Amino acid sequence: MQRPLVITQGDPTGIGPEIIVKALLEGAFDALSRPLWVAGDPAVLRRAATVFGVPCEVVPVGERLRLVFAGRALDVVPLSELAADKLIYGRSDIPCGRAMLRYIEWACDACLSGEVAAMVTAPISKAAIHAAGCDFPGHTELLAERCGVGKVVMMLAGERLKVCLVTTHLALAEVPRVLSEGEILETIRITDAAFRRFFGRQEPRIAVLALNPHAGEQRLFGDEEPRLIAPAIARAQAEGIAASGPHSADTLFHFAVRGGYDAVVCMYHDQGLIPLKLLHFDDGVNVTLGLPIVRTSVDHGTAYDLAGTGKASAESLVAAVKMAEQMAAHL
Repeated sequence: MQRPLVITQGDPTGIGPEIIVKALLEGAFDALSRPLWVAGDPAVLRRAATVFGVPCEVVPVGERLRLVFAGRALDVVPLSELAADKLIYGRSDIPCGRAMLRYIEWACDACLSGEVAAMVTAPISKAAIHAAGCDFPGHTELLAERCGVGKVVMMLAGERLKVCLVTTHLALAEVPRVLSEGEILETIRITDAAFRRFFGRQEPRIAVLALNPHAGEQRLFGDEEPRLIAPAIARAQAEGIAASGPHSADTLFHFAVRGGYDAVVCMYHDQGLIPLKLLHFDDGVNVTLGLPIVRTSVDHGTAYDLAGTGKASAESLVAAVKMAEQMAAHL
């Protein structure tokens, strides 16, 4: 039997549990070539089923519990025993925060040990995991530390476009100060290595964007292109990486979505996320490159305003599971 994929359940009071159940009920996981597990809380998932008016049968399977919803089964690794009937949607707390951390840590360790092939993360509450004693800002930093990795790259991906970010959550005014030739080069290297290993690209075509309009217009609009970005690209090319640029961001995406490039390296958050979400608002996937394991994630938050209504879309979760399956096939 092929090693399974595992979804971490995410915030018990957010939409994570119900979009897992919703996707299962819609048959979105029926065609997977691998078993699918959830690292989570059986009682919380059973409560999520009530949102859709579906009964749940529980069958022990070794150390896991098999939850059967309207004829469709989902194996759960039971890592918490929260009082699901007392949880209030949108009001996460310290016990929920501890549970979220347990799901993530178990899945990461199972990937590292080879027990599972890949992990897919449902959204968490950063405030709740902090209150539970986690010193990391979120999933990515926690996973990097647990995997012993110093530098990772956030990639947002869909079928038509994949963007990799040099800088992430910074004020726009801070970006030119934080950018460096070394950071740009390392982002290109990690992108190239990940596409070779997990996406089966022999020679990934990587477009590197300029920071300034018209690629700086020969220093008229800034000098980051000749001073930082072009030297990083030249060093990458000397290492055998098929990187090109600096490309003007106002034209490059037209060619990228037509298949001219495998990935686009962007200098700052919105430079990459605006075109990505224009094309893949519902089915975008967050992928952490640079880890020794496969980790994909939904490209949205806990959506407390929708939690418990059954109205939240499961498209991003389904896309994240399918991308994890595709990446794991190359291991």
